[in-house]
Amino acid sequence: MQQHGGVRGTRQQLEDGRGVGHGAAPEALSVGCGRITGTVPGSKDGGFMPISNQRVAAHRFLAGLYEDDYFPDRVVDRGRDILLRLCARVEAARPGDLTALYALTHAATEEFNALEAAFEEAGSEIETTAREEIGEEFWFVAQAYGFADADPEELIAPREW
Repeated sequence: MQQHGGVRGTRQQLEDGRGVGHGAAPEALSVGCGRITGTVPGSKDGGFMPISNQRVAAHRFLAGLYEDDYFPDRVVDRGRDILLRLCARVEAARPGDLTALYALTHAATEEFNALEAAFEEAGSEIETTAREEIGEEFWFVAQAYGFADADPEELIAPREW
């Protein structure tokens, strides 16, 4: 077992971004001045997009899918990245109400709709287990950013999976 920036796991888990206690690849996390931040993969300029919410930074997105061999890690990684980008967008936009939050979650849901093809190409699909896990992650994001009244179904309303 190794540790990197408060993230524990085997060397392979750390390299794959699957160590315990994070939601981003270990090399993307840093701790400084009591604030946990991480780079969000896929930012438009390739630069640093901070994740300052400690609850989110410590969360391992889509853990159940990583644990099931039916879901290829390389495709699940892309789903995790969608969720991390959603978190970065919530932090950047600071939505003031549920309507503004839903606009952000709907855009991320559309990204998951597009990801369905990658699952199928890898011999998998977004089926019941994946649907529930993804929906729960959207609910987690809403709760982590203070939207206790968010409707779990509305968060992912445009889903096609």
